[in-house]
Amino acid sequence: MNSFHVVYRTSVTTLLLLIAAISSVSVAQDDGAASVLQRYGNLDIERTGPTIDAELAQKYLRRGNTYSNLERFEEAIDEYRKAISADPNLDGAIRNLANTYYYLERYEEAKPLLARFIRLQSSTTASLIAAVTTLGELERRDGNFDASIDYDLRAIELDSDNDSQVHIMAN
Repeated sequence: MNSFHVVYRTSVTTLLLLIAAISSVSVAQDDGAASVLQRYGNLDIERTGPTIDAELAQKYLRRGNTYSNLERFEEAIDEYRKAISADPNLDGAIRNLANTYYYLERYEEAKPLLARFIRLQSSTTASLIAAVTTLGELERRDGNFDASIDYDLRAIELDSDNDSQVHIMAN
């Protein structure tokens, strides 16, 4: 009977070691980019390092756009965040995430993303003008009038033919 317990314990120990080895192999075979995204997925820290995986970032951006079109906004947010983690300078994902937060009236989350999008722009586009105008509006709404004036003046500078921004500042 004693030899039975020794063999049984040895078999159980061997089985547990085998399970541990198999699970560590499967973890090692996981997509390397996905594990890196898990480590760097926090948007509270702006990362300006190299792109981890531009193709993966585009995939997440497209998935986020699909979820947004289906009005599944929380899922869209998750996909945009993954896209930004894969490519911290993917301005389309940053802009779309900011717009989603704005649409959901989560303004405090939208503001830093709008500012980040603005910093990434090197030429004047409708998206840049809209981001600057929106950030000015949000700062004004929060009572940050000095900041809102700076954004309003920048919006006027970017789109000098549009006098509506002048009227907004006058009010």
